[in-house]
Amino acid sequence: MNDDRIWEFERELWLGGGDVYRENVAEDCVMALPAEPFLYDHSSATEAVEKTPRWSEVEFADTRVTRPEEGLIVIGYRAHARRDDEDYHALCTSTLRRISHENWVVVQHQQTPFGVEVKDPDAA
Repeated sequence: MNDDRIWEFERELWLGGGDVYRENVAEDCVMALPAEPFLYDHSSATEAVEKTPRWSEVEFADTRVTRPEEGLIVIGYRAHARRDDEDYHALCTSTLRRISHENWVVVQHQQTPFGVEVKDPDAA
């Protein structure tokens, strides 16, 4: 997958809904997100996307792409997403695995928001 397609793929995940997740997120995916339950699998991530208003736009900055081995892509970037009057800034990583020719899925995604305190699930 070339770099332009990687960023198009990632943008679709940010802006798309449950159908995009069902098609492009691996069943064995692990996501670390700044909202409960904090660690998500394919089902819980897809359900969360279906219950959350979609972002209307997203921009990526400081993009990094590595290909540690054949069929594996790791990306890192800063995201700035918007919807209505809400802005969201986060530092993100995703790992993509090739399933077949030009068929890729997300196996890992992580977001660390800027300027947002994430609740500690173990705090009293």
